[in-house]
Amino acid sequence: MRYTTGGQGRVFVLRLDGGEILHEAVERLAVKERIRHAVVFFVGGADEGSTLVVGPEDGRAERIRPMHLRLDGVHEANGVGTLCPNEAGEPVLHLHAGCGRREQTRVGCVREGGRVWLVGEVVIWEITDCRAVRRREPGSGFELLDVP
Repeated sequence: MRYTTGGQGRVFVLRLDGGEILHEAVERLAVKERIRHAVVFFVGGADEGSTLVVGPEDGRAERIRPMHLRLDGVHEANGVGTLCPNEAGEPVLHLHAGCGRREQTRVGCVREGGRVWLVGEVVIWEITDCRAVRRREPGSGFELLDVP
């Protein structure tokens, strides 16, 4: 385990409208407001056609290949994630959401296109004085959290 510390900063409350892409909206606000680190909470609807990353084909393979799932129909959704800069200093949201419709629930990362249906409520709780960064890991090819 590796860790770093930080303090509590500003709190932002957002209303996203139907059609907005969750990670794009949060990252756009992060640039505008200079939010480097945060915890992000989401509740609302996920629109039909939203894409979730739902796991690797083979978690032990040398080359990790993500699996994708497109939602069929509108889903209720909630999720939690972290916002941290990558090595270029750009904000990157990593948020996993549970999306339910009738008796089915799907869970995955919204990075590939979580589109809001009707309304999405987002709370961004800023973390100050934090050193965490997302670094590209050669083995997986993913930008993973690093806490120097």
